[in-house]
Amino acid sequence: MLEFIALPAFQDNYIWLILDTQNNRAAVVDPGDAVPVITWLGRHPEYDLTHMLITHHHRDHTGGLATIKAATGCKVWGPAAEDIPGLDRRLVDDETVSLFGLDLQVISVPGHTRGHIAFYCNEPGAPWLLSGDTLFAGGCGRLFEGTAEQMHRSLQRLAALPDDTRVYCAHEYTQANLRFARAVEPENNDIKVRSEVVDDLRAAGRMTLPSSIGLEKKTNPFLRSAVTQVNHAAAAHAGEEAGTEVATFAQIRAWKDSF
Repeated sequence: MLEFIALPAFQDNYIWLILDTQNNRAAVVDPGDAVPVITWLGRHPEYDLTHMLITHHHRDHTGGLATIKAATGCKVWGPAAEDIPGLDRRLVDDETVSLFGLDLQVISVPGHTRGHIAFYCNEPGAPWLLSGDTLFAGGCGRLFEGTAEQMHRSLQRLAALPDDTRVYCAHEYTQANLRFARAVEPENNDIKVRSEVVDDLRAAGRMTLPSSIGLEKKTNPFLRSAVTQVNHAAAAHAGEEAGTEVATFAQIRAWKDSF
């Protein structure tokens, strides 16, 4: 089983380190800043950084790429559909790559950006997902380059993964996301309980990740556009008639953008 370590960066980013502790190998995910990564490696010289995994082109996910690659000589994998200098392997939907003896499935999840990808590993007994800025704990990314239809489809692909899949996203947005989720579904007890847990964690200065697919399906409004209460709440807020799942998703996304 691999070990995951979150390196805080900027105001609310997490740069994930994936450690193969048996063989002293490491991979880094979306390093927007090289300093936390180089610092950690300097304090743990027994580890060899072999790979960088990139989900999309935004600077807060790629800003440290060139420096880290120059310092370590690691291989860089990222989306084929985006212009990211320094990639050694350009990945497409449903491609499989091997990391530390485990298979990672590449999942195309456009919406936040046009070529955004996620990495899914069906590790026996402990599956995990690197979702970048597509799926957050309690939320989803803004639609900077894609459409509501694309993002809804992307999120449904991720929601179809096993419920026990651990979700490693790239930002500490959970508390704000759940405040919005409670506005959408004020009677959802799962959201209420999760909000209380998250409030306690943040008051103690602790992170709220990873999440899980099962928990997101119960508490994340962006995965719940087929739920009657969400459908009606979104339509009422938009001043429109209740519509399709995609229409509901678009209404929720627009609501959250101004929440």
